[in-house]
Amino acid sequence: MAQVTVRNGEDINRAIKRFKRKVEREGIMKEVKRRRYYLKPSEKKKEKRIAAEKRRRKIQNRNSNRSR
Repeated sequence: MAQVTVRNGEDINRAIKRFKRKVEREGIMKEVKRRRYYLKPSEKKKEKRIAAEKRRRKIQNRNSNRSR
């Protein structure tokens, strides 16, 4: 769980900003959105396959752009 202690004399907005960064880094919001609805195992498998293909394409594009 993300936890931030407000330092002495620290602005509350700054502490909130640190908290948001920490939540983002830990992937909490991503996890919440992922668990929002139940996915059948077949749908999970399909999403996983699509995400892997997307990653492969991204790496491939990055490598092809470097060789230019």
